[in-house]
Amino acid sequence: MNSPDEPIVALATAQGISAIAVIRLSGKDSIDLAQKIFKGKDLVAQPSHTIHFGTIHDGEKNIDEVLVSVFKAPNSFTKENSVEISCHGSPVIVKEIIKVLVKNGARLATPGEFTKRAFINGRFDLAQAEAVADIIFAETDNARQAALNQMRGGFSKEIQHLREELIHFASLIELELDFGEEDVEFAKRDDLKKLIYQIQSYLHSLISSFDQGNVIKNGVPTVIAGKPNAGKSTLLNALLNEEKAIVSEIPGTTRDVIEDEMILGGISFRFMDTAGLRETTDIVESIGVERTHERIKKASLLLYVFDLSLPLDEILKEDGTLKKLNVPIIKVGNKMDKANADAIGKLQNQDFTLISASHKQNIQKLKDKILSHFHVGEVKQGDVLVTNLRHYQNLKQTNDALDRVLAGMDSGITGDFLAMDIRQALHYLGEITGQVTTDDLLANIFSKFCIGK
Repeated sequence: MNSPDEPIVALATAQGISAIAVIRLSGKDSIDLAQKIFKGKDLVAQPSHTIHFGTIHDGEKNIDEVLVSVFKAPNSFTKENSVEISCHGSPVIVKEIIKVLVKNGARLATPGEFTKRAFINGRFDLAQAEAVADIIFAETDNARQAALNQMRGGFSKEIQHLREELIHFASLIELELDFGEEDVEFAKRDDLKKLIYQIQSYLHSLISSFDQGNVIKNGVPTVIAGKPNAGKSTLLNALLNEEKAIVSEIPGTTRDVIEDEMILGGISFRFMDTAGLRETTDIVESIGVERTHERIKKASLLLYVFDLSLPLDEILKEDGTLKKLNVPIIKVGNKMDKANADAIGKLQNQDFTLISASHKQNIQKLKDKILSHFHVGEVKQGDVLVTNLRHYQNLKQTNDALDRVLAGMDSGITGDFLAMDIRQALHYLGEITGQVTTDDLLANIFSKFCIGK
């Protein structure tokens, strides 16, 4: 079993060749350990938050010139003694420095272990710790701001306030149980109902914010589908403004999923150009068609492309087949330059967005239509949004437990059953911030972090 005090080491910057690399070391004896391989000032004698020039050695072997940053407990990210070694970004140098640190007593860190130690040592709660990873992986400014708001503790403070309110009433009900034979009521049921209604009102606002928060954090997987030669690949190229996909008049050119990402209105969209939907005896093409169906099932948005050069009755018949798809759909009429005026008028009345992908006509109109499906404004400092699926599930379970409390009071059940449901609500809220944890929960959360974070 690993000791919670032993020094751990990992590369904190990205793998590969770079100008500099930062190697992170944390643990009770980390400064002493660094001093063993460092030639320069006595690191142990230096004050916290100072940087020192010197060289790293493995015995008589000079590995590199470095800058060593010293952070003394409790004023560090992990609240332990910590050292960060800034060296040249050669993978060989990084490997040699980590190797000599391990040889002198450090252990290779596991994913997220630095942040896990920060959580265990009280640097921040579990929701804030998860926000650290969200900041690292943020791909848009909205995602960054949402994660930063969570890391600063706004969400955690709200959850803690809800728990404190419930704990007060739970303690009164528990007290009633101690005086069960005397038929006393310390927790007035009307006051408890009023409190639960207030808590649920706020829970509902948090739960409903998840749709927006999830879009901000994870982006929108968007599938471009339709029959062969409808112009799906041309549309992908027009949206991205680059020649990403091969365009050909030969049906079945696209046989696998081609995808790329772009930012629209502060949201990350992953557009996926797919194989044309048709019956085919070509084995390779049929695999591509099957993959198209699979991607449609998992999509958050479907851009279904119609070929407007076809007869109107064929277009309308194809439109009728979309009703069975359980996914938000934008009907895109492509090749409007080849359609007759009568068809254009009828299709516009049936909520078709008409474009010419080859001439890049109405592409901005289509982008606006895409964004209209996701009402996401700018995330501002202090905004509280639920972006984490684990938090969303816990909030729903909390709300369900409070529903049971209300139902129990209406049916006149005894205080011990009310207390049980209130304790369940407290448990689910406590799991969000880490006041209630299990080893499996922590292992699952921190395993998704970078090794050096």
